[in-house]
Amino acid sequence: MAAPLILVDKANAPLGTVSWEEAHAFPEGKLHRAFSIYVFRENGTELLIQKRSDRKLFAGLWANSCCSHPREGEEDILAVAKRRLQEELGFTCPLTVHSTFTYQAQDPSGKGAENEHVTIFRGDLDHNVTVMPNPDEVAQWKWMNVTELMTDMDENADLYAPWFHIGMRKVGFQMLTS
Repeated sequence: MAAPLILVDKANAPLGTVSWEEAHAFPEGKLHRAFSIYVFRENGTELLIQKRSDRKLFAGLWANSCCSHPREGEEDILAVAKRRLQEELGFTCPLTVHSTFTYQAQDPSGKGAENEHVTIFRGDLDHNVTVMPNPDEVAQWKWMNVTELMTDMDENADLYAPWFHIGMRKVGFQMLTS
């Protein structure tokens, strides 16, 4: 059984712990701590992953490079983010905190819901890395130009995870305007 997740209030202050199943219960779940990593290369591309079709929630959708939750007792969310990036994609890179957001979304299949306070980490690569995705987590991966990605997300919204839409508006838009 997985370690409990961290329940939080809207300001991300811890309130206790909860099982993964209870945190993601349909229809609204319980607000808990999470993180999302967005990895970019100098050429303006972002590393995307497609979630496996047998995942519990939002299966088969495209999303940002890596997402997960710190577990009970894991206070250093940056260390957890680096560890999960290594576990899911086989590499790590320098990460910086970009921003945070809170969101709630129901899985389209009705299997559960997300209700998360998300810390966004941004990773910027100035060199090529070997991506070695964990087949238990990732069905496919690709590098995609940020401008093309944002257009595709507008035109084909249902292909992308709901948190990715929110986070990409924060991270990707800033990248396009800087």
